[in-house]
Amino acid sequence: MTEAVLVIIDPATKQPQGASPGDRLRLADPAEPQIRVTDLGITRGDGIFETFGVFDGEIQAMQPHLARLARSARMLDLPELDLEVIEEGVRLAVREHESVPQLSVKLVVTRGIEGIEDPTAWALAFVGEDYSGRQHNGLKVVTLDRGYRHDVAQTSPWLLQGAKTLSYALNKAVIREAKRRGADEVIFISSDGYVLEGPNSTVIMRVDQSFVTPRTDQGILEGTTQHALFGIVESLGYRSEYRYVMKDELDRADGVWLVSSGQQLSPVVELDGRPLVRDIELDQALLKRLMARTD
Repeated sequence: MTEAVLVIIDPATKQPQGASPGDRLRLADPAEPQIRVTDLGITRGDGIFETFGVFDGEIQAMQPHLARLARSARMLDLPELDLEVIEEGVRLAVREHESVPQLSVKLVVTRGIEGIEDPTAWALAFVGEDYSGRQHNGLKVVTLDRGYRHDVAQTSPWLLQGAKTLSYALNKAVIREAKRRGADEVIFISSDGYVLEGPNSTVIMRVDQSFVTPRTDQGILEGTTQHALFGIVESLGYRSEYRYVMKDELDRADGVWLVSSGQQLSPVVELDGRPLVRDIELDQALLKRLMARTD
């Protein structure tokens, strides 16, 4: 089986006249060196990324992912990106990979070589982590203080809250802290008590007949999988809401889930050491619908 497929992409909009998207894509060996050690994505974590879920060859939420990539690029003052050639690079990586039920494509864009700063980009298609355990058995989650107020995106936009950057050392550190506390995952809480997001996921909770997710103006990512899930629950007769959520409301919820492109949907079965209510039939119905979508 093909372990991974790498496509190197020339992503900037400024190109020589007559250049076609195909001229700006190059298949490369992922086992060989491809990125220079002076690239700012390596030396500074100065870049952005998106991860696409692919099920039975269908790439999910392509346009929402590209729109979020463009927003992140603007927040980091990166050069304008050619989303058309980036999309073709992602699709090429999927086409070149051996057919498998589930695939991930990680798209990375960096500021480029230090001193030159012409963007570097690549798409890597690979068989990702097996999330079936957490999808079916659920997650033990702890809440951790993110250290910022919920309005940090308005008060301090230079902190880049809400951009999907390569600076993931903190995201990895909090998962290690969760493990030390006997848990699997983390939900961030603002310093003034508002529910935010997971280090790699969007938080969704059910309150009576409504599915609720925290508003994204709190410096959190817009969730592509969360958006798809809201369409599904609305078709099942539930309401959906984007609003501010306090920690005590999370504690009282009728159900809590973490969702992302890779794991799709995982129920939270324990929060800060306390068991949570779980509707297994609903969990599996939502997971099945999410994985079957072709958006």
